[in-house]
Amino acid sequence: MKYARLTKEQFEELHQEFINFLATQSITADEWKEIKENKPEAAEQELDVFSDLVWYGVLDKVKYLEHISPQQIHLFQCNENSMRLIALKIESDSVDFTTKEGFQWLRDNLLSDSLEFFNAKKEYSKDKHLDIFKMIQTGANITKGELFEYFAGLIKG
Repeated sequence: MKYARLTKEQFEELHQEFINFLATQSITADEWKEIKENKPEAAEQELDVFSDLVWYGVLDKVKYLEHISPQQIHLFQCNENSMRLIALKIESDSVDFTTKEGFQWLRDNLLSDSLEFFNAKKEYSKDKHLDIFKMIQTGANITKGELFEYFAGLIKG
């Protein structure tokens, strides 16, 4: 398995898609029941293959990621061959970007000397999707990119 097995809840949510997946392999409902009962390792493999297909489909569509921690914000734009990063860092422990108050402080103090901005570009490794997956596994969230675009506009302006 390249990514991670879907959770029970995710499989339940994708029940119809899983049935279609089995059908593409000419596996009927009765045959699937028999595989689960008599060949659990084969059933596990099917679950893993389906999970990887779902993950690949999701990862292929990712355009933006955000990773927000108390004193840092990392905003990523996922392009075809590279990733662009806009990062914000604050040295003060009294501001926590993960709270509503901390975010409001950021809005009110964008020009503060205690706030550092970073702008970088990084090429993907051999596997763009795996790079994105690892970032999600370490806490990044897929977004529509509003925050990235806002700060990208500030940096340009």
